[in-house]
Amino acid sequence: MVKMESDAFVFFGATGDLAYKKIFPALYAMVHRGGFHIPIIGMARAGWDLDRLKARARDSIEHNGDFEEACFAKLSALLRYVDGDYADPATFVQLKTALGLAKSPIYYLAIPPSMFSSVVRGLQQCGCATNARLIVEKPFGRDLASAQALDRTLHEVFEESSIFRIDHYLGKEAVQNLLYFRFANTFLEPIWNREYIRDIQITMAESFGVQGRGAFYEEVGTIRDVVQNHLLQVVTLLAMDAPAGHDSKTMQAEKLRIFRAMRPLDPKEVVRGQFRGYRDESGVAKDSQIETFAALRLRIDTWRWADVPFYIRAGKNLPITATEVRVTLRRPPLAIFDPSDAMPSNYFRLRLSPEVVIGEGALAKLNGEDMRGEPVELIARHNSQSEKSPYERLLGDAVRGDTSLFTQDETVEAAWRVVDPILAGGLPVIPYEPGTWGPDAAAKIVDGGETWHDPQVERSSPC
Repeated sequence: MVKMESDAFVFFGATGDLAYKKIFPALYAMVHRGGFHIPIIGMARAGWDLDRLKARARDSIEHNGDFEEACFAKLSALLRYVDGDYADPATFVQLKTALGLAKSPIYYLAIPPSMFSSVVRGLQQCGCATNARLIVEKPFGRDLASAQALDRTLHEVFEESSIFRIDHYLGKEAVQNLLYFRFANTFLEPIWNREYIRDIQITMAESFGVQGRGAFYEEVGTIRDVVQNHLLQVVTLLAMDAPAGHDSKTMQAEKLRIFRAMRPLDPKEVVRGQFRGYRDESGVAKDSQIETFAALRLRIDTWRWADVPFYIRAGKNLPITATEVRVTLRRPPLAIFDPSDAMPSNYFRLRLSPEVVIGEGALAKLNGEDMRGEPVELIARHNSQSEKSPYERLLGDAVRGDTSLFTQDETVEAAWRVVDPILAGGLPVIPYEPGTWGPDAAAKIVDGGETWHDPQVERSSPC
């Protein structure tokens, strides 16, 4: 197992959109913070040279954040470039030369999965795969079968311990804060179970549409794009027990236990929607059956969570852009002061984006002689201008060999087993108006006379 830090960073797809928007800014930030001094080799088949790659890197950083000439000069000095066809062995001979004395490089495949096979075999044939690590970008397949096939391709050359499947959502500060909030506070654990929690809702809402990416969205849809990966990962952080140790293996093992306890989705407990106007987007079929909205009920068969529904809702062209978790507690066994149905239940509200907010819903007495109450929310906000971007955090961890925030093959496959029953077709897509909370049918997903809790625009308050 590779334990040393990587001594060269190679990214395939260096001229692409992902490199421009995420990779160059992350590398620049790592250089800016200090401690990142290894060669950075861009790989592409675009007919470019090193000067053009450096110009692309400069443009990327100037458009994606603060720019300092001295810092960029340090990054520029680390850059190398290799151009060639990924199916041509000569390309990898050039790469081996560019690597020089590097003994433990890390390769980032910022390219479509269809190219993975050519690249990993090219690395093996030129002797560049020994003692190396591999970063691969989601999507990790389109369903269980394709995910398993992709894993077989990677495992032909790389051991699982050397593969880093990057899901940028796990690198977000807010997601890390959720995990910390759960296990750093003693008061939560006694009530974080089926005896006290009635249900958990997770909403990932976007107020915009597909933004000109209709052709891409036709290939994925909401369930593949954010439910199978981002939101099921959030579920594991909410549902897992405390890991038995501090190392990444115990964290991964606990998350895998939760994934395996998730029931495969029942099509009767899933609603798919499509906003009106989606079919007019460029690259979208006129009779498209791809969902831009999904609402579902998830069950987790563990001692802690039996009979507690997890409700997940995600969609585009909704009233607000926000991702929020709402954990609703059961009512007290007796209503001493107010009728049991007159006041709302206690809850925890965890806003993950665009702000980081922790709210606790409680009841407080109103002024006056009568023992009557009102709902209040205790709010804690977290604001940091210096926090790392998800890609900066994840790339740094991968270079150091820390797998804590990356997904493993068994976890990816377990997540696909959950959603596979609703991917084969047969579930209709129900139209909904832009600016609404999806199809009316989504309300029926939440049972027991309850409703969805719609995220609201956060009101700023003085600190």
